[in-house]
Amino acid sequence: MGKMAWQPEENGLRQILQLLKESQSPDTATQRNVQQKLEELNKYPDFNNYLIFVLTKLTTEDDPTRSLSGLILKNNVRAHFEKFPPEVTNFIKQECLNSIGDPSPLIRATIGILVTTIVAKGELRNWTELLPSLCSSLDSDDYNVCEGAFGALQKICEDTAEDLDNDSTRPLNILIPKFLQFFKHNSPKIRSHAIACVNQFIISRTQALMVHIDAFIENLFFLATDEDTEVRKNVCRALVMLVEVRMDRLIPHINSIIEYMMLRTQDDDDSVALEACEFWLSLAEQPICKDVLASHIERLVPVLVKGMKYSEIDIILLKGDVEEDEMVPDKESDIKPRFHKSRTHSQKHQDGEEDGELSDDGFDDDDSLSDWNLRKCSAAALDVLANVFREEILPILLPILKETLFHNDWDIKESGILVLGAIAEGCMNGMIPHLPELIPYLISRLSDKKALVRSITCWTLSRYAHWVVGQPHENYLKPLMTELLKRVLDSNKRVQEAACSAFATLEEEACTELVPYLGFILETLVYAFNKYQHKNLLILYDAIGTLADSVGHHLNKPDYVNMLMPPLIQKWNVLKDEDKDLFPLLECLSSVATALQSGFLPYCEPVYRRCVSLVEQTLNQNYMSMSHPDRYEPPDKDFMIVALDLLSGLAEGLEQHIEALVANSNILKLLFQCMQDPMPEVRQSSFALLGDLTKACFQHVKPCIGDFMPILGSNLNPEFISVCNNATWAIGEISIKMVATEMQPYVTLVLAPLIDIINRPNTPKTLLENTAITIGRLGLVCPQEVAPSLQQFIRQWCTSLRNIRDNEEKDSAFRGVCHMINVNPGGVVQDFIFFCDAVASWSQPKADLKDMFYKILHGFKNQVGEENWTKFSDQFPQPLRERLAVHYAV
Repeated sequence: MGKMAWQPEENGLRQILQLLKESQSPDTATQRNVQQKLEELNKYPDFNNYLIFVLTKLTTEDDPTRSLSGLILKNNVRAHFEKFPPEVTNFIKQECLNSIGDPSPLIRATIGILVTTIVAKGELRNWTELLPSLCSSLDSDDYNVCEGAFGALQKICEDTAEDLDNDSTRPLNILIPKFLQFFKHNSPKIRSHAIACVNQFIISRTQALMVHIDAFIENLFFLATDEDTEVRKNVCRALVMLVEVRMDRLIPHINSIIEYMMLRTQDDDDSVALEACEFWLSLAEQPICKDVLASHIERLVPVLVKGMKYSEIDIILLKGDVEEDEMVPDKESDIKPRFHKSRTHSQKHQDGEEDGELSDDGFDDDDSLSDWNLRKCSAAALDVLANVFREEILPILLPILKETLFHNDWDIKESGILVLGAIAEGCMNGMIPHLPELIPYLISRLSDKKALVRSITCWTLSRYAHWVVGQPHENYLKPLMTELLKRVLDSNKRVQEAACSAFATLEEEACTELVPYLGFILETLVYAFNKYQHKNLLILYDAIGTLADSVGHHLNKPDYVNMLMPPLIQKWNVLKDEDKDLFPLLECLSSVATALQSGFLPYCEPVYRRCVSLVEQTLNQNYMSMSHPDRYEPPDKDFMIVALDLLSGLAEGLEQHIEALVANSNILKLLFQCMQDPMPEVRQSSFALLGDLTKACFQHVKPCIGDFMPILGSNLNPEFISVCNNATWAIGEISIKMVATEMQPYVTLVLAPLIDIINRPNTPKTLLENTAITIGRLGLVCPQEVAPSLQQFIRQWCTSLRNIRDNEEKDSAFRGVCHMINVNPGGVVQDFIFFCDAVASWSQPKADLKDMFYKILHGFKNQVGEENWTKFSDQFPQPLRERLAVHYAV
């Protein structure tokens, strides 16, 4: 006789069932008690045997109780699987496979979750019978066994697709053809599992699927008319991914695919329509989009517009009939985590634009809805297609706009206003003739009686802010600003939020054009402080920070400072150090400090101290959690990042006035630790602060240079763009504060990586510009050391700096290059035309710099002789020839 299978003891089983009953209680004290008991029971090795026993064998209990037992077991596997004794592990695995076909769908699904959790623990290798067993269960005549096995396989494919592909036994070579056989199974649930399994391998272009790609596509077409919503959803999902991965295979059938997807985008089931609508987003990214869609676009646009109307369910969920809710406090669960955008040092360009990312297109205007829905997806699709077709889609849209914008039903009018915003970017040129009548109409809709119309109008107007700011102020900017500020104080929270965001966009577009209206703007924003509930306060901070960024030192008037600072400081005082609301407030203060400059002095000391203390607390907490991971949670490093960024803002705004604060604190010691943090965002902000402190009070930075320079050198890795960018900039700032003998030891450390970066293809513009400036500055201080490498970088150096505006950084960099050319004139000969072009990019160089340019240009001309110079300068474009002749007489 073999050894007896494990059997539970009555008493133990009773305890565990009692525990499972209690854990279904809503009472928090009971819940805490349950957690405590679970932790005690985890000390018994066969506790997990009891849990699997309840899940798979104890049919006397109800399904929810059995399922709960399985979910507790799953958590144990996730937390302690390595510590399970082998006989427990084997018992659990065996039971899972034996009960995969349990008659209850809930139990089958729970077993599937348990199986995929064990596989995720790297157990594919140690559970050799798993895949063969599930695979043969697929062929079972018992529906429950087939469905249970498929459910488990789908979860494994979702969670560990990569491991399956990399497994030495090549299971996918068997599984994928097997899945394809089930596309025509008579049960819709099984068909749906089969497609979902294969779908996991499209994006990664898994070889085992690619060899069957035609059979896969053929099977998808066969399912096109399937009645089942899950099946249709998975078919749409597959086609959306195939557009990205195997467009070549879809092209022969593309017209029928487009027809099919237009049909599905209007599916009665919203979740199918949403999956199908993603197709247009995917297709728009393909170069072939315009060609394949041209014959369909006339019919597609009305479909998308129809999808942009709020559904009845949306309106109920959005409480669209509640017009006034400003007094209702926010639920904490409605407040989404925000992402802090760390500081990056960048240049202003000739055409006046800063090198910023495009603002988000704002299709996430109603966050309390499940975040992505058909309305947003349709709007996003119209937006990208407008960018593909440009003005060509206006003849289709204009009649639709005429009909919807002035419609009597508010929800249709609302969708027309959304359409107008969605096409703003792509169709801007074609819209300009219509804007003089449309903008006043939209401004009038800001006082519509429906809150949802007012809120979407804020967004749409913000999409045309660029045009508005370019017209005479009286015509549109003033009325828009007046009405938008009224909406900032609307009695509806969604409108407040939309108006605040739209106003921030207007600020970015208008910049100093807003200076005459500052008093009026600040009055409104400060009034909103006392009016807003939690969530909108966070957006208000952003609007104030953006205002400070946009008007700069114009904000530094005693009246303005006295209006703005008290409410900000009051919030600052009530927030605790561990409150995440500090993030947006610190960001806002950072912008305000930089703008107010000396005007911030009365407030700077407590702000400075608290930031240093936030950095120190985070570092200490990090140290504790590294030393005792079982006892201490790791800290949220965002506190440290945001604090470092505010310190940068203070250093930039207060300049030398920050010296005394730095002298009386240990910030440089802390900075030394932050610069070595494994998290890139921490290093990025550390290097920004280092650069700003170098500019503000180098005497405190200088003693640490020996420690700092090697760290800076090791961070010149362009894989982390922003870290690399800020480290590069800081090296440049440090070098111009040093003299040649002090800087020499470090040149070899940083020069080679900088030259690599400037020669790399596809390096972002900001990083190229900062790298060029830093190389120039190193050459200014140590020309003897840098000049020999001139030929390796001069061409890229010239092209990357020709587009930035005259400023101090550009000035020091060009002086450096002039010094290097004097040391090694041969290094520039081959690329002299690029140097000429870069010199011509200056509008007003300082007199002595202009003189350096003059000498180099004439030196070169004399060197080659009149005749050769004429030949050479004949290659110049006309404007360049003229500029050099006028300014430098060559």
